[in-house]
Amino acid sequence: MELAKRYGRKSDILEIVQEILDEQNKITAFTNPECYMITGSENLQTAKWGLIPHWTKTEEEASKIRKMTLNARCETVFSLPSFRNAIKTKRCLIPSTGFFEFHHEGKDAIPYYLFLKNEEIFSLGGVYDEWQNPATKEINKTFSIITVPSNDLCSKIHNGGKNPFRMPLIIPKDSEEKWLDTTLVQTKISNLFRPLSSDLMNAYPVSRDFLKKSAKDASVIEPAA
Repeated sequence: MELAKRYGRKSDILEIVQEILDEQNKITAFTNPECYMITGSENLQTAKWGLIPHWTKTEEEASKIRKMTLNARCETVFSLPSFRNAIKTKRCLIPSTGFFEFHHEGKDAIPYYLFLKNEEIFSLGGVYDEWQNPATKEINKTFSIITVPSNDLCSKIHNGGKNPFRMPLIIPKDSEEKWLDTTLVQTKISNLFRPLSSDLMNAYPVSRDFLKKSAKDASVIEPAA
């Protein structure tokens, strides 16, 4: 499996799950999708987007919390109850080939696809946790993506909405294993909270109806006509 090879991990993920994940050209956090996740484990893993802290008591509480934990701001990740334990020892990498942001011009919102120039697969920095559903006893692995102030390219594009001038934390390839090191102290972790250089990225507008298209539709990430 290409992804497992990229990260030097083993893959024992069920083939049917692997096929579903590999066919996705876009995902939206608001549906709490299952994604590939890299941790210090030797195995490639999957987890659902929207972190549920281990101390969550009920399904109702879990459903409410995960709507607010899709992202974790680097400025508050060490202080907020949902993240302050996970950021210390449960950091993860979420493999990505690109992400979408909207550029605002007056009342108009133009979708853009952002990606790295020289890396087909790159890593978003995140935190994860494991929560046991008290009703079913099922163990749920969930994660949040950390965000940082945006670089010049992302600032020009992501200039509106509820959280403008932010971008996901992208962990450089040579810092990936360092990010996963559970012995890293807070100052060393914070040193990795940097926006990736704009020089390493590129972007282009995509079709305005990309959200309406199937995740399997490759035209989702094609440049707008």
